[in-house]
Amino acid sequence: MPALRDIRRRIASVRSTRQITNTMRMVAAARLRRAQEALFRARPYAWGLERLIGHLCIRVRKESHPLLSPGTSGRGALVVVTSDRGLCGAFNSNVLRRATERMAERPEVEVGLILVGKKARDFFRRSAGPVLHEEVGIFQELSVDRARELAERIGEVYLSGNLEFVEVVHQEFCSPVRQEVVLRPLLPIVPHEPVEGPVHPYFYEPSEEVLLEVLLWRYLVVQIWRALLESFAAEQGARMVAMENATDNADEMIEELTLLYNKARQAAITKEILEVAGGAEVMRKVEQT
Repeated sequence: MPALRDIRRRIASVRSTRQITNTMRMVAAARLRRAQEALFRARPYAWGLERLIGHLCIRVRKESHPLLSPGTSGRGALVVVTSDRGLCGAFNSNVLRRATERMAERPEVEVGLILVGKKARDFFRRSAGPVLHEEVGIFQELSVDRARELAERIGEVYLSGNLEFVEVVHQEFCSPVRQEVVLRPLLPIVPHEPVEGPVHPYFYEPSEEVLLEVLLWRYLVVQIWRALLESFAAEQGARMVAMENATDNADEMIEELTLLYNKARQAAITKEILEVAGGAEVMRKVEQT
């Protein structure tokens, strides 16, 4: 049986770890609430803009803007969105696994990587796939401006490389305890054509080309912004659950160690009593002789 001093040290160590995991759980819960509010505000805007693009594109020539037309280079790009930090369960590994599977699904296409998050950068650093762009630390100060910069960089890569497609893989926030890995096409923009109502002619002011230029780039920014918000909210939910499980495990370990400590202490007391009783018995026999 371990010594009492060793058991006390283990209990103190587990209690210290429990304090850290519980604090991280509370911090993740607070960040999750703020991330949920931002995400729930962004989703309706993204859906509305998507419907607007759909209504517009059935009235204009889809080949009138390069973001609506795929390239012919035989190459594509995959935007992989992970977190910058760990301690969030299988959050990052699930995204990286899906990205690796997607690259293997189309071996005939050269797929470049646009990596968002330190975990994605570190994982694909040893990969043979070309890295087109890296973005680390974006979640520390997540803002629309950072999303706009990333969207502009993705658009430049798509247009300059004459790519056939750009897809994004990230975790989608479903609930505080559930996340789902999603793979979405990003470029070329494929508008969802509305099915309700007749199609009426429109006069454009400014021109059709100017209107498409503004709305399509804004659509790309909104989609990147939404993907980042989804990933950030899902990360906080995954970290909150992981730290809650770690705290529960620490409680169980403390209970087991406390029981082991009490048993060891009782055994030590019993041993001391037996030694005292044995010594008294020896003394009594010596006195009798």
